[in-house]
Amino acid sequence: MWFRKSVLVIPGRVIALLFGITLLLFPLITADEAILRIVTFAAIFSLYAVSWDTLSGYTGQLSLGHALFFGVAAYASALLDLHFELSVWLTIPIGSCVGALIGLIVGLPALRLRGIYLGLVTLAFPIILSGIIFYFSDFTGGEAGLYGLSRLAEDKVTAYYIVIAIVMCSIFIMFKFTDAKSRILRTGLLLRAIREDEMTARASGIDTIKYKLLAFAISGFFAGIAGGLYAHYIRVAGPSTLELIFSIQVVLWAIFGGMGTIYGPVAGVFILYPLTEIIRFYPHGEEVRFILLSLILILSLLFMPEGITVWVRDKIEQECTRCKVINAATRRTCRACRAPMYLTKKENANQGKE
Repeated sequence: MWFRKSVLVIPGRVIALLFGITLLLFPLITADEAILRIVTFAAIFSLYAVSWDTLSGYTGQLSLGHALFFGVAAYASALLDLHFELSVWLTIPIGSCVGALIGLIVGLPALRLRGIYLGLVTLAFPIILSGIIFYFSDFTGGEAGLYGLSRLAEDKVTAYYIVIAIVMCSIFIMFKFTDAKSRILRTGLLLRAIREDEMTARASGIDTIKYKLLAFAISGFFAGIAGGLYAHYIRVAGPSTLELIFSIQVVLWAIFGGMGTIYGPVAGVFILYPLTEIIRFYPHGEEVRFILLSLILILSLLFMPEGITVWVRDKIEQECTRCKVINAATRRTCRACRAPMYLTKKENANQGKE
């Protein structure tokens, strides 16, 4: 009954359900290893993008160096694997905890800075870490990186399901963490208050320092999970995970999909990443794909400034003006209170007077 009344009646949730089922059945749809590899990477990067959205989209703490959390966890997992021969099921959690710790350290400047100034400070941290990696090249592998890591699984299909399971669980946790309507956690509401007006939130008694640091730690933790999965999937941890373009890409994915929505960054990654990777197989694809990506982003910002998922949601869903319940856009009356969904100009004017 709950599933029928809370999921099947809302088009957006039906799409999310069908998307999840498709991911679970994807190895049965195609046996092409190249396509399976692209979808696996898209799943990993979607977790990375959602972790950025948790910090910047919901809390308003602009991070332009988010690759730091991804890269430091990848290197931590690789070092634990190669030098201490720990299991993958230990290296990835420990690496993500390192990402959370780094998130707390990076979050300290956020106590005094905000906006573009905070973004510039976060941008410096991956550069600092890259310098440390190159300086201690005997231990970190330098430009070549660390290679020969343990596999997630012996075959690609098993590795795919491991990645999908971890990513789905992680995204669900971040969804509940940022959900303003959650009856268990109130963090989502508090993070939104900090994003909208930090001074007013502080004056209202919200411990903004604690919640900003918490957002950095949570974001770093789940970005670290993505980094650990990435390193063990390709069996390499290299300085490319700390490059500037890798920090910028996550911002573009989230903006294209829709910031502050959780599902927006997921959609952004699963649309843009496979598209740009498939183009590479064609002649001159390496040069063309970035031009095409730029054009897509420009057009989306012009016609869908809030993101493609928000634009689609507004087309297929409608909120009841009386009880605030979400309905399908095709309904004429609310499924909860039976109020008319689309009022005439006269009815709108009368409602405004009331």
